[in-house]
Parts: sequence; structure tokens; C-alpha cells
Amino acid sequence: MTRNDKVQAIEVLKEKFANNEFFYLTDSSSMTVGQINDLRRACFEKNIQMQVVKNTLAVKALESAGEEKNYSGLYESLKGPTTILFSETANLPAKVIKDYRKKGERPVLKAAYIGTSIYVGDDQLDTLASLKSREELIGEVISLLQSPMKNVLGALNSGGQKLSGLVKALEERA
Repeated sequence: MTRNDKVQAIEVLKEKFANNEFFYLTDSSSMTVGQINDLRRACFEKNIQMQVVKNTLAVKALESAGEEKNYSGLYESLKGPTTILFSETANLPAKVIKDYRKKGERPVLKAAYIGTSIYVGDDQLDTLASLKSREELIGEVISLLQSPMKNVLGALNSGGQKLSGLVKALEERA
């Protein structure tokens, strides 16, 4: 890889890190070509970008982002073969890895970057898979907001029936 190729690769990685607030570092070494292709297909179906990277180039791309992103906790995980999974949904790569691991022991989660939080180690996979996606959280908030309104509307509707019954009873008395 020439110096120019390395500079271009770093620029591409910088752009991907800047545009994705959720990414996972995994080790997919010792997987066969067929297994890697199956994993790529599973990632593609879930709109997850999978990219094998050189660790030194990934570190340089992460270092250029500055301290505000808090990437420094990931540097220790960038040793050995590394595959990065970029996603727009925080828990989706964890679910894909967990589902794929039913067939074997790879890929192994090295670390995950979720919005400024860093999760290190394969033992974090269940925690990451159980995170709620943005869409799920929005759905919960909407249902919580709708609940009081439904109660008020129900009370008004039943009150209207009671009120009409009272008016009818008063008419019959008079």
C-alpha cells in the first residue's frame, strides 16, 4: 500500500467515523470466506456497512477526530485482525452478531462505540443487543403521551352520556 493509498484510506475512515455515531470493532479472523460472505450478507440486509481495516490507519483516523468524540478508549481494542461494522441503529450490529454466533464462535466483539459511550469486550454483546433503538424509544414516548389523552377523552365521552341521561331525567320530571 503506497503512502497516497494510506492517506486516502484514512480520509475514507475519517468520513465514516464522522458520519456514524454507532460502530462496532470485531474480530472475524479464522472465519472461512463463505462465513465472511454470509456475515456480509446479513449486515447488508440490515443496512450495516462492514469493512476490514488496518489498525494503524483506523487509529490515525480516530485520532484526527479530536478529544470531544472520546475515541481514546478504543485504541487498545485495535490490535489483531479488525472488522468495523458501521450502523445507523445502535443495537442492530449486536443483534446481527448475536444471531450469527448461533452458527459458530466468531465474530468476536472487541469494542463498540455508541454515541460517546464505549463498550469493551465480548461480554458486552448482550447489553448492546438489549439497547433500545431510537425508533423504539420514540414509540414508547408517543404511547406514554397518548395514554393520559385517551383517559381524558374516555372520561369526557362517558361524562357526556351521563350528562345526557341527567338532562333526560330532568325533562321527564318537569
